[in-house]
Amino acid sequence: MATQATSNVSRFNKKTIRDIDVTGKRVLVRVDYNVPTDKDGKITDDSRIRASLPTIKYLLEHRAKIILASHFGRPKGKVNESMRLAPMAERLSALLGKPVLALRECVGPEVEAAVTRMKEGDIIMLENLRFHPEEEANDDQFARSLAKLADIYVDDAFGAAHRAHASIAGIARYLPAVAGFLMEKELNFLGKLLENPARPFVALMGGAKVSDKMGVIENILGKVDSLLIGGGMAATFLKARGISPGASAIESDKLEYAQQVLQKAQSRGVNIVLPVDVIAAEKLEANARFETVMVDQIPAGWVIADIGPETIRLFVNEVQRAGTIFWNGPQGVFEIEAYSRGTREIARAISESKATTIIGGGSTAEAVEGMGLADKMTHVSTGGGASLEFLEGRELPGVAVLLDR
Repeated sequence: MATQATSNVSRFNKKTIRDIDVTGKRVLVRVDYNVPTDKDGKITDDSRIRASLPTIKYLLEHRAKIILASHFGRPKGKVNESMRLAPMAERLSALLGKPVLALRECVGPEVEAAVTRMKEGDIIMLENLRFHPEEEANDDQFARSLAKLADIYVDDAFGAAHRAHASIAGIARYLPAVAGFLMEKELNFLGKLLENPARPFVALMGGAKVSDKMGVIENILGKVDSLLIGGGMAATFLKARGISPGASAIESDKLEYAQQVLQKAQSRGVNIVLPVDVIAAEKLEANARFETVMVDQIPAGWVIADIGPETIRLFVNEVQRAGTIFWNGPQGVFEIEAYSRGTREIARAISESKATTIIGGGSTAEAVEGMGLADKMTHVSTGGGASLEFLEGRELPGVAVLLDR
C-alpha cells in the first residue's frame, strides 16, 4: 500500500492571498489556462479561466498589479503561433469587463518595461511559458527572471501543481509564495476525501488504464466503502477474475496487481463492483457493429466500448446510497455517441445525488461540463493528473513550496 503523505491530507495549512498584504503590489499569479480549443483555436470550455476569477477579483479589489502566467499545449520549448495566450486574455477580459494586455513574451526587457508601466488594477498576461524549454526544466535563471517581475507569487494553478517547473516550484525560491482561492478550494475538497468523508464513501474509477489509477486505488482502498470499476481499465480486472474481455486491451503486467486489489478489498470488507454486462463493439469506431452482452459472452475479436444497462443499474444503486462520491474516468468511449450512455447515466445519477460529489478533473470534468451538469456537483476539479497524484498521497511540488500558516 502507498505511504500517505500527511502534509497533503491534513487540514489546509498553507498561506493564501488573504494572509499577505497584496495592496498595490506586483503579484504574479500562476494560472492554468491550458483550456480545450477547436481546430480554429477558439476556446470550447472556459471553466479553468472562470475558476481563476475569485483570486483575480480579490486582487483587483486590493488594487494589485496583476501579472498572469500560464502554459498552453505542448510547444516543446519553441514558439508555436497556434499556442499563444492571446485568446485566453481576450476571454478573461470579456469575463471581467476590463482590458487584459496579452504580451508576446514572458521574460526579458520588453516584459519588464510593460510591468514597469503598470498601474494599480492593471492586468497583463505573459506569453506561453512553455515556449521556453527552461520552464519545464525548472531552470533557476528562468525562475529568477519571472520572479524579477513581481513582489509576491500566487499559485492558483492546481492543474499544474504536480509539475516541478520554474513557474511553479522554482519561482518560490525568490518570492513569498501563497495559494490562490482555487488552489485552496481544490486542496480542501480533495483533502476531505482522505480525512473524514461522509459514509458510505463510493469511488468510481474509469478510463483506459489501470496503471494510471494504481496509486489512487492503493491509497483509498482502506478508506472507501465501495469501489466501482468501469471504462477500459475494467478489462484488466475482469481478466484477473478469470473472465475473458474479448480483444479489449489488458495490461498483462498489472494482472497480479488487480488480483491483489480484489483480495485486499475482500479482506477489508470493501465492495468492489465490476461490470456484469457491456456494450461490445467490433471496433472502437462510430460506424462499427455493437451489441449488449454479458461480460463472459463478448464475441471473439470484439472489444468493450461501454458498460451495459445492468452495470449502469448496479453503479447507480451504489451512487444513490452514497454520502461521498469521487469519480475519475469515463465509463466508455464517451466521445462516440453509441458508447456514451454509461458515462452520461452515471453523470446524471451523481448530479442528482445528495452526497458530497467530487469529479476528478481531466476527461471526466469535460464530460460533466459538456452535459451542463458541473454546477450540480459539489466540486469539479480543474486538475486531472494533479488530483490523482494528490489522492495517491504524494506531495505536490506546487503545494510544497507555499508558505505555511
